[in-house]
Amino acid sequence: MITEFFSNPEVFWLVIGLVFLALEFALTGFFIFFFGIGACVTGIVCLFGNPSVDVQIIIFLTVSVLSLLAFRKMIRKAFFFAGDEESKNIENEFTGKNAVAITDFDEANRGRVEFKGTSWTAQANTHVKAGQVVTIIDKYGITLKVELKNE
Repeated sequence: MITEFFSNPEVFWLVIGLVFLALEFALTGFFIFFFGIGACVTGIVCLFGNPSVDVQIIIFLTVSVLSLLAFRKMIRKAFFFAGDEESKNIENEFTGKNAVAITDFDEANRGRVEFKGTSWTAQANTHVKAGQVVTIIDKYGITLKVELKNE
């Protein structure tokens, strides 16, 4: 079965492409998607032709990088950030709001906070202990930048 998988490059590339596309759902950043496209295109080329391994790798890298450069910004904007106003509304949902530390922050001042019933990774400028109230000052991806709330 394994030798059959590697002896059929079209199957290999299509499986790799599907794995990359599936990984995109688990990871943030919208980056791996384009390598999935490159692998799928390479698989389709292998289905209709018999390119050497070197040519397959060149096709994969070329299609991946070109699709990344050409479409990443457009697709991210269409699916994730429909407009500046929506992005501002998302940021306003977090900025200035209070959260509660659910763990003691480590020596790098990283820990977990609860905000709206969800646990978030957080980064602070000072050490925070579990149970302390913090104010969210910014959001970077899935990490909240927090500071101790002034009482």
